[in-house]
Amino acid sequence: MNVLSAIAVLAIGGPVTVWAGSSGCLCAYGESCWPASTFSQLQSQVSQPLIYPLPSASACYPLSHPSGNCTAVQANWLDGNWRASIPGSMEAPNFETITFQNGTIDACYRNTSIAGTCDQGSVPVIGVDARSAEDIQTAVHFAVQHNLKLVVKNTGHDFLGRSTARGSFVVWTHNMKNITYNSAFVPQGAPASETYEAAVNNYGRLMVGGSSAGGSIGSSGGWLAGGGHSALSPNYGLGVDNALEISVVLSSGKFLTENKYQNSDLFWALRGGGGSTYGIVTSVTYRTYPSVPTQLYTYQANITNTSAAVELVGGLLRFQTQFTDDGWGGYGFISAQQISFFIFGPNMTNETAMTSTQAWHNFSASLTQFGVVSTDKLYHAPSWYTLYQLIFSGGVENGQNVMITNRLLSRNSVATKYVELAEILVNCTASFNMVAGGKVSQINPNSAGLNPAWRKAVTETVCGVSWDEGTSAVDIEGMISQLKGWIKATYDLTPNDGAYFNEGSLFEINWQETFFGSHCATLKSIKDKYDPYRLFVVAEGVGSEEWNADLTCRY
Repeated sequence: MNVLSAIAVLAIGGPVTVWAGSSGCLCAYGESCWPASTFSQLQSQVSQPLIYPLPSASACYPLSHPSGNCTAVQANWLDGNWRASIPGSMEAPNFETITFQNGTIDACYRNTSIAGTCDQGSVPVIGVDARSAEDIQTAVHFAVQHNLKLVVKNTGHDFLGRSTARGSFVVWTHNMKNITYNSAFVPQGAPASETYEAAVNNYGRLMVGGSSAGGSIGSSGGWLAGGGHSALSPNYGLGVDNALEISVVLSSGKFLTENKYQNSDLFWALRGGGGSTYGIVTSVTYRTYPSVPTQLYTYQANITNTSAAVELVGGLLRFQTQFTDDGWGGYGFISAQQISFFIFGPNMTNETAMTSTQAWHNFSASLTQFGVVSTDKLYHAPSWYTLYQLIFSGGVENGQNVMITNRLLSRNSVATKYVELAEILVNCTASFNMVAGGKVSQINPNSAGLNPAWRKAVTETVCGVSWDEGTSAVDIEGMISQLKGWIKATYDLTPNDGAYFNEGSLFEINWQETFFGSHCATLKSIKDKYDPYRLFVVAEGVGSEEWNADLTCRY
């Protein structure tokens, strides 16, 4: 059968924040330096009206926002795509708020009885709705000229608050969504003989991308810059392993295209060296693969006691190496009462899938006498996309106040520390992502700026805390203390394993090593080279150690 092939080129953006001029500090809204009278000049230079972002719930306060639609807010609060379509909305609304030193919280709530007024919180006050590289260049020049605190938001699917900052100027890249196909792509500067054939589902192909309920993860930007994991990674590698070319606007205003033939050092850094650090990405060209039949294996166990849960989770950790090396990738959830996961096996036969899961099935069944009641099933689908539509096209994953931490568990850790790790994971009601091992571990750790810990890992485990809106600052701090306890416990057990930048915590221990490993120093030198104005800085990003805690003044 003849199948049209093409390269998918996706226009995207990612989160960011800015340099300090001669004063050493940035200019934010409300300060005397704020260039209120000059925004009209900026308006005349960009393609769209300037935006004035507001917190997600602002429409529920008719006295201050009379034109808002609170009904829409209540109906869509947990919808990630709705949130991504609003320049001031974050996936986790706690990053729209700010807590002052006296313990008061500046926030807008759906339940308006919690706070009688709705203020700006940490949401940017004005910005550019970028539709082209030229729009971004204009916005960057304006930010540098006026020494503004700058952030960049794509979808706001962000667990570190990198897409927002109080009193800031935002470049909103969410509407840069053009997709084009090239049946014989040649990277700039490459020999004419080097071509790639690829396309996405409509052309009988698949590509590595992020997966979330409702599909609210951007195709590139912060996802790619952090590494870009996927349920397909054990078969095809991470996002950084499949990026062929990247275009970016620098703080100097230059628009560059990077690949392994030109600006190769920046191309290396942009693939895993952290978003919002080197420039604003405008497009990425990805390699894609033939669409293939895919197996789905689902597992669920109900558990009557904690010791049985620890036994089962410990066994699951030991099985991670086999699962991912066999080509399975997917996601799971852990509590003291229930454990479940679903994993995908692209291009795997029914017989191979049954053989691969049999040992795990037998182990789980052996725990029945200890209070484990489990069910597992295998399904066959004609393509990965069929299963993606079934599992990820619906549902919600956003709108909760949450902070998380993660650990990239190595083969050695799951083989030798599985009991201690299982105890932590059961205690923290964890999730785990089978997005490493297999192909990911076969790639040279120095092929990209990505944390080398990824190449040793077989799974990513995630712990987190969440709270209802209106929770006091004291109670939130108590939850954060619990989060810090899990961070320390997993770090002490696995000090060499590292973590995934995009799903990390603001409180990671030794964050430079944890997020970037041995690549940190090289990444810093590349940042200094390509970001001469120190425009781009985010919490725990490369170079942020030069700034104060608020990322407003350089040391």
